[in-house]
Amino acid sequence: MTSAEAARRLAEAGANVVADRSPPAWQRVGAKFWGPIPWMLEAAAVLQISLHAYTEAAVIGALLLLNATLGIVQEGRASAALTALKQRLAPTALVLRDGAWVRLPASQVAPGDVVALALGAVVPADVRLTSGEVLVDQSTLTGESLPVEAGPGDAVFAGSMVRRGQAVGEVTATGAGTAFGRTAELVRDAHGASTEQAAILGVTRNLALVNGAIAALIVAYGYLDGLPLAQLVSLGLTALLATIPAALPATFTLSAAMSAQTLARRGVLLTRLTAAHEAAAMDVLCADKTGTLTRNALEVLEVRPMPGFQAEEVLALAALASSEADQDPVDAAIRRAAAAAGAASRYGQRLRFQPFDPSTRTAQAVVRDAVGREIRIVKGAFGVLAASATAPAEARGWVDALAAQGDRVIAVATGQDGALAVAGLIALSDPPRPDSAALVGDLRGLGVRTVMVTGDSAVTAAAIARAVGVEGEAVLAENVAEWADVERFGVFARVAPEEKHRIVRALQARGHAVGMCGDGVNDAPALRQAQIGIAVSSATDVAKAAAGMVLTQPGLAGVVHAVREGRIAFSRLQTYTLNMLVKKVEVLLFLASGLLLTGQAVMTPAMTVLMLITNDFLAMSITTDRAGLAPGPSVWRMSRITAAAVALGACKLVFSLGVLLAGKYGLGLDAKALQTLAFVGLLFGSQALLYVVRERRRIWSSLPGPWVVAASAVDIGIVSALALSGSLMAPLPWTVLAAVLAAAAGFGLALDQVKRLVLAAVRLDGGAAYPAAATAGSEPASRKPR
Repeated sequence: MTSAEAARRLAEAGANVVADRSPPAWQRVGAKFWGPIPWMLEAAAVLQISLHAYTEAAVIGALLLLNATLGIVQEGRASAALTALKQRLAPTALVLRDGAWVRLPASQVAPGDVVALALGAVVPADVRLTSGEVLVDQSTLTGESLPVEAGPGDAVFAGSMVRRGQAVGEVTATGAGTAFGRTAELVRDAHGASTEQAAILGVTRNLALVNGAIAALIVAYGYLDGLPLAQLVSLGLTALLATIPAALPATFTLSAAMSAQTLARRGVLLTRLTAAHEAAAMDVLCADKTGTLTRNALEVLEVRPMPGFQAEEVLALAALASSEADQDPVDAAIRRAAAAAGAASRYGQRLRFQPFDPSTRTAQAVVRDAVGREIRIVKGAFGVLAASATAPAEARGWVDALAAQGDRVIAVATGQDGALAVAGLIALSDPPRPDSAALVGDLRGLGVRTVMVTGDSAVTAAAIARAVGVEGEAVLAENVAEWADVERFGVFARVAPEEKHRIVRALQARGHAVGMCGDGVNDAPALRQAQIGIAVSSATDVAKAAAGMVLTQPGLAGVVHAVREGRIAFSRLQTYTLNMLVKKVEVLLFLASGLLLTGQAVMTPAMTVLMLITNDFLAMSITTDRAGLAPGPSVWRMSRITAAAVALGACKLVFSLGVLLAGKYGLGLDAKALQTLAFVGLLFGSQALLYVVRERRRIWSSLPGPWVVAASAVDIGIVSALALSGSLMAPLPWTVLAAVLAAAAGFGLALDQVKRLVLAAVRLDGGAAYPAAATAGSEPASRKPR
């Protein structure tokens, strides 16, 4: 094209780049202050300021900032993926402009440009070849394990690598219009539903429904009872503060950060903090074949010599007909196998060599044998060689049998011109990783089904699936008519990037929490769409940026580590959530009951803010507790958790009201001292509750973690110091505090008996108990590869 025409087409089609449409930073930060929990905290802060309670308002603001700051670190992965995509595009291209070849930035390549492709070049755009022959490696785009031959009329894609030959072609698409660009659009738009966010929203919703109704009744009763406006506002603020799960986002983030540290020591890097929690929920793992379940490197798996030849001789002949300097993976694999087998040739030096010629589909060499004769060696497809060389009648059956196993079969013929004979067959394949079969078996034992999703052929994919133990029917993705039947298949072959993304979405639509494990650009949209995207150690930058988890060590054992660690973290978070909901429900019921019994508010807003710090935030220590491994994929059963919380909250309410009534009628405390006693009873009872719900079995079945004990001691110490000194509340004698503490211990032992009945009735853990021996440090059972 002329420069003028190129400029016109560039203006029309846009630059050959992947556009970045990520939201500005201020929007990402602002989103952290928008949602149910931030709204409640912000409303409480405004009410505190209106009452001139600036200290309490500052504490609430600090909690809001803490949650927002911790949440921001989980953002920005989509923009990172797009940046990696742009970096993969060729920085320059050799373009024919105004009748001359010029090297231009790839961003200036326009549709219709004529470009030259040479060995080692990255294809700058989607190109249809007009002349020449090239071998292009596009596995990161299409998932094909082998480079493909491309000649006149064939298409090659942006981002693929030229491994052999040279060609000229016309640009058919640039930027977002390329296969590469469409993948970028899929990465940008892909977003899997987060089980963690669903859990947080579920907790907030249930609290709003239960406690919102109770708080409204409290305020309505106070209004009808004639409470002054100031007391009514104070009562409403106390009810609001008691409802807010202020530490919930921070607790989930802290738990994720601790899981990230643990997994980093095991060779797993979390690029999104929520990844471990999502791995806990995973029940289907979609694994790419090439580079994920396999090595992504051709190897000679079998040598089948013809009568009169030896296997080592076949390898030696094939190595002589292979290039030493080319990047052809078939030649490289044959030369490695020959060297490893010590296949020394009886022939002398190579006289002439012709690399693979796409027109003849063969590579050839001429060598001199021991008696001085010139011997010709031809290497290529069996069908090509059989036309000019003799072969046993059964050779065709051997070829078909090897091909049925998913192997690529290369034939080797030798002899003098006009008297060639097939010496043998060489079967090459991209073999499974040594740990792939063990991974699939371990995941099956954890309740996770593995599905293979690959761009390779159905025959090759089915063979690898059998080798690693992937179960289910094999199907070409294009033949899947009803995606509602997606669950019956175990292998999806010839899958385009859009179809991988579609498969993940179809599984999610069937209610599955999906993990996607891959390594290439073609996997990036599915990695982003899945609840948990896992990039293997050899993955491209694009795949790593789109994933939530990157395996930093070879092999796939990190996936099992992630599932196990995630489920341990889930059991801790489930305990925290149950503990928090029990206290939130009980506090509102206690405020209502106290108002009915005493005719006044039994707690002040200042006490409620203190409770947020000494109760809610110190309870975050549960994220460090010893915990068992959840028996299956982690599912947030919020209705069951809420039902258990209401039942246990009613029990705790009996204890708190008993303390209140003992202070009013037994000790004859005045109104201010009664508020202090109510505060102490709530906090001491909460400590007993924590030790009861942290263990699904008996309270004494396992020792609590050291941080749990330390937080409990700090909590009791703060409350006791404030109550004894009369700081922020009326003072109480130490004998009363000791009596309440002893009563709380007795209450804990009694509640432990009730807890087992409640948890069994609501089937909180799906009817399965955690294994007694499972701990955070336990390792997966070893399993031999099949």
